[in-house]
Amino acid sequence: MEPDLFTAAAEDRRERDPGRSPLAVRMRPRTLDEVAGQKHLLGPGSPLRRLVGEASGGPAGPSSVFLWGPPGTGKTTLAHVVSRATDSRFVELSAITAGVKEVRAVIEGARRESGAYNRETVLFLDEIHRFSKAQQDSLLPAVENRWVTLIAATTENPYFSVISPLLSRSLLLTLEPLTDEDLRGLLRRALTDERGLGGAVTLPEDAEAHLLRMAGGDARRALTALEAGAGAATAKGETVITLETLETAVDRAAVKYDRSGDQHYDVASALIKSIRGSDADAALHYLARMVEAGEDPRFVARRLMISASEDIGLADPTALQTAVAAAQAVALVGMPEARIILSQAVIALALAPKSNAAYLAIDAALADVRAGRAGPVPPHLRDGHYPGAGKLGHGKGYVYPHDLPGGVAAQQYAPDEVHGRRYYEPTRHGAEARYADVLDRVRERLSGT
Repeated sequence: MEPDLFTAAAEDRRERDPGRSPLAVRMRPRTLDEVAGQKHLLGPGSPLRRLVGEASGGPAGPSSVFLWGPPGTGKTTLAHVVSRATDSRFVELSAITAGVKEVRAVIEGARRESGAYNRETVLFLDEIHRFSKAQQDSLLPAVENRWVTLIAATTENPYFSVISPLLSRSLLLTLEPLTDEDLRGLLRRALTDERGLGGAVTLPEDAEAHLLRMAGGDARRALTALEAGAGAATAKGETVITLETLETAVDRAAVKYDRSGDQHYDVASALIKSIRGSDADAALHYLARMVEAGEDPRFVARRLMISASEDIGLADPTALQTAVAAAQAVALVGMPEARIILSQAVIALALAPKSNAAYLAIDAALADVRAGRAGPVPPHLRDGHYPGAGKLGHGKGYVYPHDLPGGVAAQQYAPDEVHGRRYYEPTRHGAEARYADVLDRVRERLSGT
């Protein structure tokens, strides 16, 4: 059986039937101008504008488009807008449930529609990263021959999850998380628009702020929560969605956290200080508050990378590797799964042995440089490879450490002004104890003792 088809007319019927369609479906944009956010993709002459035929006399739009972005940023919405604008036959498949058989059925149907009725088919394939290589291969003939206009959506980096032949024949568009202003406009339109709640209820500022925090840049989540709050208010015979009503409706307490104010910095500070203090439980509490409030996970990951060097350093050299890996994974995966990655990193850093010796070392060295203690580089260390350098004595007397047993040469490296200064004073915590022993031996050999 051929997959379900959704035409523009069918979408109109669903949007006009509030009893059967969720608010997020009813408020789905009908044109590109109604799309929330993604301004970088919607300018005049953009690929999406050409795809819907808005660029008069210009080149045809792409035959295959990949939409890559976090959940709720408008990937499905854009596919529906394209279908509506072009009056195309619209077929929606999910890579979670569909296979090669379903894909081939759609392609065969598209060829029949094109030949018999000269009608194009838009195939929207959600979660394409879940398709195997063989399943993705089955799309290539349809893309190459323009039998379908493929719009594929993914929340994962397509360079890692999509085969190169398909990606090279497609246009990749990156969707950004919606800002609070984008979502605020969407919520207010849903409150007043006849397709939405039609002015039946109002949303005070504190409840709106809570909704924005919960949404975390996800339009679908925001509209779903708004619909739940409106239903709860109406059931109580009220026309105002109070914060209390909203909290009850979505079963999530309002976290007092202003992402641009004091709470943002206070909670972030508490997270780092809890890690520094080796209290994994307290650190997880503050992480949870940031996650629940919709904090950008990339901000959290950046703070963890700093903590890994500032508070742990060489006491556990793998801490920075863990933090960097977490930051990269967060960027690739996105929320909500990124919370698990951040949790692992926070626990690892909190339980790691601590040392701020690297932090103190660079600050001590900077203090000397800023105080003017930055004399000439010793002649034997200067570059001696260019013509005339030898006449200046550059490189003369330099001892090549690799020629010596142990690879350490007893010679002066620092300028005279800071010769003998010790910036790095390792602790005896964790792995840094080994570095401390090595450093003691090296310093002895450098001094010739």
